[in-house]
Amino acid sequence: MDLILFGPPGAGKGTQAKILVEKLGIPQISTGDMMRAERASGSELGNKFAHYMTQGLLVPDELVLELFAQRLEKPDAKEGAIFDGFPRTVDQADALDAILSKLGRRVDHVIALQVPVESIVERIVGRRVCLSCGQTYHMRYSPPPPSGECVSCGSTDIVQRKDDTEEKVRTRFEAYEENTFPILAHYEPTGVVEKVDGLGEVEDITGRILSALGKN
Repeated sequence: MDLILFGPPGAGKGTQAKILVEKLGIPQISTGDMMRAERASGSELGNKFAHYMTQGLLVPDELVLELFAQRLEKPDAKEGAIFDGFPRTVDQADALDAILSKLGRRVDHVIALQVPVESIVERIVGRRVCLSCGQTYHMRYSPPPPSGECVSCGSTDIVQRKDDTEEKVRTRFEAYEENTFPILAHYEPTGVVEKVDGLGEVEDITGRILSALGKN
């Protein structure tokens, strides 16, 4: 099964992807994680990524797609994959379709997590992270201890990320609507799009996704 998890930044795609890896037995393929790993490996392709990433530039699609093609050939992805954060544009969707077609595969499901912008603003603006260990908190749902010390490592470096302000969250949502939302229109004629309510407890959302996939 090849599955695209679709939704705006803050919709919970990463959280659900990690759960679905266990439920479905196929790997999560995250563009950012793959590029960072390839860069750390020091490979020729990784050095090309480093050239763009160190300058804060977008990595060209052709390099990202080369990495995807390599990843999908690995044994753990032979039976399918969960695509998290890709494709972001219709052009990328076309290219992904072409890569899968060469492998005799296709996108089987597009799960579109439906989360209104106000809920996303609340989720992200309230988020705090420990700079030392990466432990995350939320000022409303799971706030840092009153002592200000991280429960995982004891550090007091618990901060709001610079990109987690309301203005930047709304800007990212607008960019998503303009550039990424048309991907749904690309896949809807094939009958693979399932819209899933992305609000509520994590396990409830997982249940809705599995139901949409016919796995309940």
